[in-house]
This record gives sequence, structure tokens and C-alpha cells, in this order.
Amino acid sequence: MNLKLKPFLGLLGLTVAAFLIHGYHPWSEDAETYLPGIEKVLNPHLFPIGSEYFQLHAHLTWFPQLIAGTVQVLHMPLPWTLLLWQSLSFFLFLAACWYLLRLLIPSERACWAGVALVAALFTMPVAGTALYLMDPFLNPRNIIASAEIFAVARLLQRKYFQAVVLLFFAISIHPFMSAFTASFAMLLVCLDRWPARWSVRTRVEETVQVAGLAAPLAPAGNGGIARMFSAPTQAYDDVASTHRYQFLSRWTWYEVLGAVAPLAILWWFSLVAKARGWRPLELLTRALAIYGAIYFAAGLIVSLPRRLEVFSLLQPMRSLQLLYILMLLIGGGLLGEFVLRNRAWRWLALFLPLSGGMLYAQRALYPMSAHIEWPSAAPRNPWVAAFLWAKNNTPENAIFALDPFYMQSDDQDGFRAIAQRSQLADGVKDSGVVELFPSIADSWMAQVNAQRGIDHFQPADFARLQQQYNVSWVVLRQSSAPFLDCPYQNAAVKVCRLPEEKR
Repeated sequence: MNLKLKPFLGLLGLTVAAFLIHGYHPWSEDAETYLPGIEKVLNPHLFPIGSEYFQLHAHLTWFPQLIAGTVQVLHMPLPWTLLLWQSLSFFLFLAACWYLLRLLIPSERACWAGVALVAALFTMPVAGTALYLMDPFLNPRNIIASAEIFAVARLLQRKYFQAVVLLFFAISIHPFMSAFTASFAMLLVCLDRWPARWSVRTRVEETVQVAGLAAPLAPAGNGGIARMFSAPTQAYDDVASTHRYQFLSRWTWYEVLGAVAPLAILWWFSLVAKARGWRPLELLTRALAIYGAIYFAAGLIVSLPRRLEVFSLLQPMRSLQLLYILMLLIGGGLLGEFVLRNRAWRWLALFLPLSGGMLYAQRALYPMSAHIEWPSAAPRNPWVAAFLWAKNNTPENAIFALDPFYMQSDDQDGFRAIAQRSQLADGVKDSGVVELFPSIADSWMAQVNAQRGIDHFQPADFARLQQQYNVSWVVLRQSSAPFLDCPYQNAAVKVCRLPEEKR
């Protein structure tokens, strides 16, 4: 796409604004699942144990190779490479939104309003799915977002080959989330093309063409779908019970409303588009409403009968991420066209409080960390400082144990991603891997139970960890285990070496 200077500068400004509003936290939340895979590619000697908690994901995607390859080609440290890709993913996503909206509403102010609204709401929760529109840390969802939106735009232009190429790229990076976009692409093409053809031969040819969009959806590697659908154990049931976002029947009323209300809004948008003669917008909003209704029904079906619980790992309600992005983009465009118009005070009245509210929410979500965690800056978070010390001062083959629920106390920064050292399973992010791969549920549960209450352990308990899992180091809260040798301490936590086991 050839961007003129004005749109380029505008999109660049919105990219900077998105960083300032939503922050940047490169080691938080799902980064604990995705970044160790990159680190393992760069240094195969890392993570002698526990690699299953990130390699099962890594084997399904080219994301680790993409980021590690960038590090190797540019000779750039990984933290700066992550920032580069995060910036690029934000810019390309906003560029894709601009490109799509130009096809839908013939007004430049509508395009700016729609793209600005999406940028202001990057970290808006998507109903009860535990997803944002875009994350404040790099992950495969951010990488593929622009490709998905560009693919939708190409489908509306009936440039199917380009759309398929974009979808193949997205699938290679995140096959799970891209499957939703591919299914929407099939629906969109059917609604656009099917009624216009009458001969049986042409209909068959177009069916084959559309089906090609979904050909690569099955995950590959490590048994793919078969491995994911192994029989659930009691450990898996325990994990599933703590992740209610998988089960539509366990959502709160306002979360369910967040899934249902967009369907009515989108149908209303389609009526507005029809009245204005904006056919691409009418087609897109009608397809989105149908797409949302189909996945809502699927989410309800898999969450109600107990015998279908294992199929909830497909998480059909995560289809809402694409729907929310497009709904907010279109809604912002219509606001710009019919409400904001050329009145500067209206733009300020909408975007200043909205951006301020999102900024406040993000600061509240990461109270221990800097709003933007620059690669070269010293960490404010004492947990992160301890993890960095472990990275720089312990052997690569060291095995750590710590409170399995520590992420609930430290802004959800991941030990593996930061320290680049092996750890026994944690009870927060590793449990998300167990959801997708039930076959590791029992070993996960055993490791989590072995660390429960670690801040109150006595010498015999630490000896047990050594004997069972060859643990050599622990991260503890400051007041714990005064009898251990702890070469690093700060106001909140300390890193301690376990004495060598007597044989």
C-alpha cells in the first residue's frame, strides 16, 4: 500500500499515542508463554526442564523463528527487537484499519475517527474472553492483526489471492486466532459471491475456491489436534474450573451482554449502510452479525453439557476479538461522519476523556512497573529486578522454584521470560497451556502442589524439592527462610541458593 505523507504521519502519531496511552510491558502476561520459545531458538542450552510449557505453543507457529531471525539479522538485542516489532505491529495494524475504512466510508474524517477510536481502545477488554484488541506486550496476536484486517479489505475488493496469502501468513504465526478470521473470510465471500452465480458448475468452483481459505487451519506438530483433545483428567478439570472465560455459561451478565449487544449494533450499522448505498459496509456488517451469532451459539453449546467440556479448549468466544475490532472501527467512522464532523471540540470531548480513562486503567493494572518499560531502563518492579539478577548471576542449567502464584503479586511478569532459567510449573500462565494440551495436566499439577506455601518452607521441604526436581535456586518473599544463603535481596524478594544435597 502506498501511503501519502499526511496519512503516514497521522498513523505514526497515532502509534506514538497508543504507546503513551496503553504503555509497554514486554515481559508480562502471555509473554511468559511466547518469549521463552524465542530465547530457546537463540540459545538452545536454555531451559533444560519445563520447556513443554512454551514449546508446545512454539511448535505450532513461526513466531519464535521470526523474532529470533530478526535478532540475528539486525544484530540487535532481544529487548530492543521486541520493542521494534511491537511498534511495527501497532503501526501496521492502524494502517490496515485506515485502508479498510477507506473502502467502507467515503470520508477522510470518518477514517481518522475510526482509526483514532481503535487506537484509544487498544487495551479494552473484549467481553469475557480475557483478550484485548491489542496487547501492551509483543505476541503473535499483535503480529497478525494487520494481516487479518488487510485480508478482509482484499476480500471486499475481490482480490482473493492476496487475501489468501495474508491469511496463510497469519496462520503460520498464530493458527488458533487466524482460524476465526479464515472462517469469517469464508462467510464474507459466500455472502458476496454466492447469490451472483446461478450455474451449478460455477457454484462448485467457487465453493472449492472459498474452501481453500480454511485448508491450513489444523495445527501441526506434536500431534496437532489429536494431542490437544486427549482425555481430560482431574487436574485438567481443576484448571478448567479456574478459567471461566472458556465457558460462556459462567460469564457474568454484563460479559454476556458484551457478546450479544454487538450483534444488534452491527445489524443497525448494516441498515445505515444500506440506506446510504455503501454496499461494502453493508456486506461487512451483515457478515459480522451472522459470524458473531454462529460463534455465540457454538460457545453456548460447548459450555453447557459436561461431556463437551473438553471442546471448550477451542474457545469459540475468542472470535469476538475480530468482531470488536471491526465494530469499533466502523462505529468510530460513523461517529466521525455523522456526529464529530469538523467540530474540534467534539473530537476533544470524545477522545480526551476516553484516552485518559484508558491510561488510568493501565496504570492501575501495572502499579509496580513503569508505564513504558524501556529496554535500557532499570526496573521499578522488585520481582523483575530479582529475575534479572538470576539471569546474570546463576548457571544456565539452574532450576528454580518459587510461589506458583507469584504472578498475581508482581504485575504478571514472567520469570522464565526475564531470567531465562528453568522453573517448576507456575499456577497462572502455565495453566493456560494445560487448557490447550490436557496431556501435561497431571505433571503440571504435581509441580504446582510441590511449591505451594514455599515462602513458609523449612529445610526438609527444600530438601524434598531438591530430591524430586533437582531444584538448586529459589525466589522467595523477603521474610521467608532466613536460614538460606541469599546472595540477592531487595525490599520485596530475595534469590536464594539451596545447599547441595548430602549424599
